[in-house]
Amino acid sequence: MWIDGDVDCPEPSRLRTLRAQFSPGARTAWHRRPYARILTILHGVGRVQRRGGPIHEVRAGDTVAVAAGEWHWHGAAPNASLAVVEIHETGPDDTGTEWGEHVTDAQYRLAPLTAMIRRPDADRVPQREACW
Repeated sequence: MWIDGDVDCPEPSRLRTLRAQFSPGARTAWHRRPYARILTILHGVGRVQRRGGPIHEVRAGDTVAVAAGEWHWHGAAPNASLAVVEIHETGPDDTGTEWGEHVTDAQYRLAPLTAMIRRPDADRVPQREACW
């Protein structure tokens, strides 16, 4: 996994973005942040899961909204790479990620659900909703 810092908005904003790239099969450990985050899938195929929920398959154009304090993991599919942009807010004390246990191979290999939910809009362009 590669992480590149991207943009830190000037004060008083606490928004930050970063880009992450995952090799096939690479994934994060379980983790959470004190503030919400948005993951936008740039290319590839990946997997995301929140604690207690199913694994979702994500693809380019999908968006994942992660609630503040929600334990989750994300990474590439077994046979595909994945690139994401993350947008998140930091606390006034720059509180960061709390890391948990590693995602086991058995957890990772569970069959994923397809995350994309399509709904037609006025322009006949599919819109994607957050996968959870």
